[in-house]
Amino acid sequence: MVPGLPALAQSIDRRDTLVVAVNEDADVLDPTLARSYVSRIVFAGLCDKLFDLDETLHIVPQLALSYRYEAPTMLILTLRPGVLFQDGTVMDAAAVAYSLKRHLTLPGSARRSEISALDHVEIIDNLTVKLVLSVPSAPFVSQLADRAGMIVSPTAAQAEGADFGQAPVCAGPFRFKERVAQDHITLDRFDGYWDAKSIHFARVIYRPIHDSAIKLANLQTGTVDLAERVAATDVASVRADKRLSISVYDGLGYTAFTVNVGHGTAADTPFGRSALVRKAFELSLDRDALIKVVYNGLLTPLAQGMTASNPFYNADLVPPVRDLAKAKALLAQAGVPLPVALSLTMVNTPDQLQLAEIVQAMAAEAGFDVAIQVVEFGAGIAAEDSGSYQVAANSWSGRVDPDGNLYTWLHTGSALNESHYSNRQVDTWLDAARQTSDAAERKALYRKITQQIAQDLPSIYLFNTAVIVGMNKGIDGFRPVPDGLIRLQGLQRVLP
Repeated sequence: MVPGLPALAQSIDRRDTLVVAVNEDADVLDPTLARSYVSRIVFAGLCDKLFDLDETLHIVPQLALSYRYEAPTMLILTLRPGVLFQDGTVMDAAAVAYSLKRHLTLPGSARRSEISALDHVEIIDNLTVKLVLSVPSAPFVSQLADRAGMIVSPTAAQAEGADFGQAPVCAGPFRFKERVAQDHITLDRFDGYWDAKSIHFARVIYRPIHDSAIKLANLQTGTVDLAERVAATDVASVRADKRLSISVYDGLGYTAFTVNVGHGTAADTPFGRSALVRKAFELSLDRDALIKVVYNGLLTPLAQGMTASNPFYNADLVPPVRDLAKAKALLAQAGVPLPVALSLTMVNTPDQLQLAEIVQAMAAEAGFDVAIQVVEFGAGIAAEDSGSYQVAANSWSGRVDPDGNLYTWLHTGSALNESHYSNRQVDTWLDAARQTSDAAERKALYRKITQQIAQDLPSIYLFNTAVIVGMNKGIDGFRPVPDGLIRLQGLQRVLP
């Protein structure tokens, strides 16, 4: 028995089945409600989108063949003909209208803020829809290249109601087969898929393995074929193994500490109330040392929610270097008793735990008493949803447009604004950056936004994400798209 996996995965037909190790279990498999990165990986096999991204981050057709603006607030989509949902019903304009309305109106929707500019959808014919926006929205099409653009079967969604996420039905290459929490999610090939010729596996199994050592062992023995988020410290071991290959490239996302500044009673602490205290904490951290020790030097320090490759990146906002004297002076200025108690919520993966322990030691030198709260990924989301946290580590996989990295986390009332940060000036700038298509104007607005966030610190950005995918050398056709998703189209096993 290989550590970390039960017998099921070791008795499957290895020729026709792809086993993918993911870093944690997915949350709900409903594209309207889902929030986790792993759910996006699973959806890449389950739910096609209106548009997709290619390796150069260009928006390319998927369920929609094209788009055009008839006016700044009128977007026309031409849909792909002959597309079926996995229940055999037709994916058409009515289904698109239904899914987009569902994203906007379903209680608990995590997509609502992403497409909040959408006023209504008009059906022109079976393969043409007009999306009528309340205001112009520069990032709108890019949102349709992610979960907001996933179209679900109206028949299945209406029949299953609140249980849709337990047996989702979309228009992707694989249909839902089964799920055992914390063990596996299994998808079977959908023979009615519109691009069936690109699918070379009969089944794909996603296995949550959060322990990096166990993940590496299963990759080395061939129990899993492909592993996302291989630990940076294991890259050399994978490269040295002649049975394996590895793909390492820059992602779109970042890791940050989300601070509870207004979400219930847990925000009523010196850390939640005072930006001076938060700045002192930031100045106690040495980002370069964290990256070197925990991530083998593969990441880049950040002080904003965009990476340097983004055209809207604020080049003047550099991550502050560690300055214990200034950190202590800020705590004295804030007038808080020492040590400042702080609860830090971290997911139970080896890199996160190591990161937490080093942060704990660094912050202690400035006058903080950091208690580490270790949780399973889903429990971490629940704690943020309920406001039962003070500071929580979050790794965001990133979006191609900066709006997708900032608006939903920072705008008052947005779906992922778990800090309950509210700054009306920032809201105004975020709204304006959505509504103008002028690149220079947007860049100036994002400069103001990132500068203000660096002062208020509802999020303390640490570093960018690197996409590290390990594979058996028998797997061919992997595409390194910077969003990090495992696209199954074109993946195949090349047997010796």
